Amino acid sequence: MSDIPFNDESIPVLTEVVAETAPPAPAPEAPAPQADTRADTAPRELDDEAWRALEERLVARVLDRLQDRVELVLEDQVRSGMAPVLDAVVTRLATELRDGLQVTVEQVVTRAVAQELAHLRTRG
Repeated sequence: MSDIPFNDESIPVLTEVVAETAPPAPAPEAPAPQADTRADTAPRELDDEAWRALEERLVARVLDRLQDRVELVLEDQVRSGMAPVLDAVVTRLATELRDGLQVTVEQVVTRAVAQELAHLRTRG
């Protein structure tokens, strides 16, 4: 995986993805009466469902952006890993074909010579 450039600007960093997929900030509300000041100034937290939705959007976006890159890297790795295997298979196949062809030619020549000798013996 050393072929993957780590400074590729097409791959977002986590903070960019979160910023792009975060739920919109709530619209400013009119100030509430002074009676319950702590409730108004406390940060608004997301409920479990909102966190799950944010997580799903984040995962989908990251996977979308990485899919093409992963396919290219995987294809390169398979290609480079298969090259020596294919070379070995082709070499072995060529050797077996050559050996088989040699045996076949030897058998044909032996049979042809034997037939010619038999023909000459029956003639004379």
